Amino acid sequence: MIQRFVFSGTGGQGVITAAIVLAEAALYYGELNAVQTQVYGPEARGGAARSDVIIADAEIWFPKVLEPNVAICLGQQAYDRFSGVVRPGGIIIVDSHNVRLQKTISSRQFQLPFHETVMTEYGTIQALNMCMLGALVRLIPIVSPDAMRQVISDRFDERFRQTNLSAFELGCNLVKESVRTF
Repeated sequence: MIQRFVFSGTGGQGVITAAIVLAEAALYYGELNAVQTQVYGPEARGGAARSDVIIADAEIWFPKVLEPNVAICLGQQAYDRFSGVVRPGGIIIVDSHNVRLQKTISSRQFQLPFHETVMTEYGTIQALNMCMLGALVRLIPIVSPDAMRQVISDRFDERFRQTNLSAFELGCNLVKESVRTF
């Protein structure tokens, strides 16, 4: 078993943090091998951001994702760049607020309202990445929601822990309530 993920968006959306949380959950609580790499522009906040995660039950020999099974695109530029490299039959997850889908892609596409959900709940998009992770583990159960909750609890300072855990639950519930596929 091997899953290759590309998390992509704009600096400040938390795609790198989300990728780290997923990799740590697989590694520490899922008894799987995981590797995470990241790339972001020199402008950081506001520039392009990408993080790759590979999760496998065997050794991982190359840390870069060339053809992901799953692409998470939180911005239009990220979607335009990475949706075409997803393996046929793969999965693309996008934020409905920021991404306009193309229907000619050979992957299953899930458009979810991450932005609207966290803005309604918190008045800020800071927890958007944790909301996205909740949806991700419901769509692709490679690690358990409990493993994700544990990493979120371990990783975040007490001031942010409950908000991030709550946003994760919002994302889990989004998949149950409003999944739109194309």
